[in-house]
Amino acid sequence: MRRFATVTVIGRDRSGVIARVTQFLFQQHANIEAMEEQVTRGQFSMTLQASWRPTQFQPQLLQQGLKRLGRALGMEITFRHTDPGRRRRMAIMVTREPHCLEAILAAKSVMAQCEPVVVMGNHGDLEPVARNAGLPFVHVPWTDRVRAEKRALAALERHEADFVVLARFMKILSPDFVWRYKNRIINIHPSLLPSFPGPQAYRQAYEHGVKIVGVTAHFVSMHLDEGPIIAQDTFRVRPGLSLQEIIAQGQKLEARTLVRAVRLFLTRRLDVHWGVVELA
Repeated sequence: MRRFATVTVIGRDRSGVIARVTQFLFQQHANIEAMEEQVTRGQFSMTLQASWRPTQFQPQLLQQGLKRLGRALGMEITFRHTDPGRRRRMAIMVTREPHCLEAILAAKSVMAQCEPVVVMGNHGDLEPVARNAGLPFVHVPWTDRVRAEKRALAALERHEADFVVLARFMKILSPDFVWRYKNRIINIHPSLLPSFPGPQAYRQAYEHGVKIVGVTAHFVSMHLDEGPIIAQDTFRVRPGLSLQEIIAQGQKLEARTLVRAVRLFLTRRLDVHWGVVELA
């Protein structure tokens, strides 16, 4: 069985980076399975998936060589060995609302297919929920986003998270953060995107008098609430329904839809082509 790894390259854009990285991997007998790169406001980002024959796979030498190459290029290069046979490791990021976190941890269909490894919150309110589930809780205050994201990324690396679920995590992630987990961060938004982006979606829907309210589970992209859509669901607004009643119904739907999206992701059958999620 072939051995697989993911290589991520991030830094200021400069010429020759792709050639240097791929040349090094070819010299290490790698087969390039997939590669995606882009430049955003002078920031170069590349994610590359490679495979090796078992007898040619030397992860320690690869990691050391890529670190040396990163220093030479002035780039951050990370190497992660990915075993296609193992259960994927899930990190969950939260703020204060418990409904999505509790639904994920209670979903047998999700827990049977992945290994939850950490709950991370910008507030400490949900630490008891994580502890009751036997999971470590990492509190990362979000007063300074740059510092907070560095701490969050370090925690994700320490727990070897393969993907991240935003269970009503109410902070915007920077492009620098998102790229490291491209199409591996799943968010739940309380509207039928693209309508009503932003944090006050239920209030916007209520004030516009919409008759059908929905929720959207999507991959996080570098543009707020515009990532590829995985799953959506709706409910009808009965006459006289208050904003608080709409929110209560919406939260139940959020939990169910997020669980469904995570379950679809874990089937390993989701592909993203030109910004659209397709079920393979």
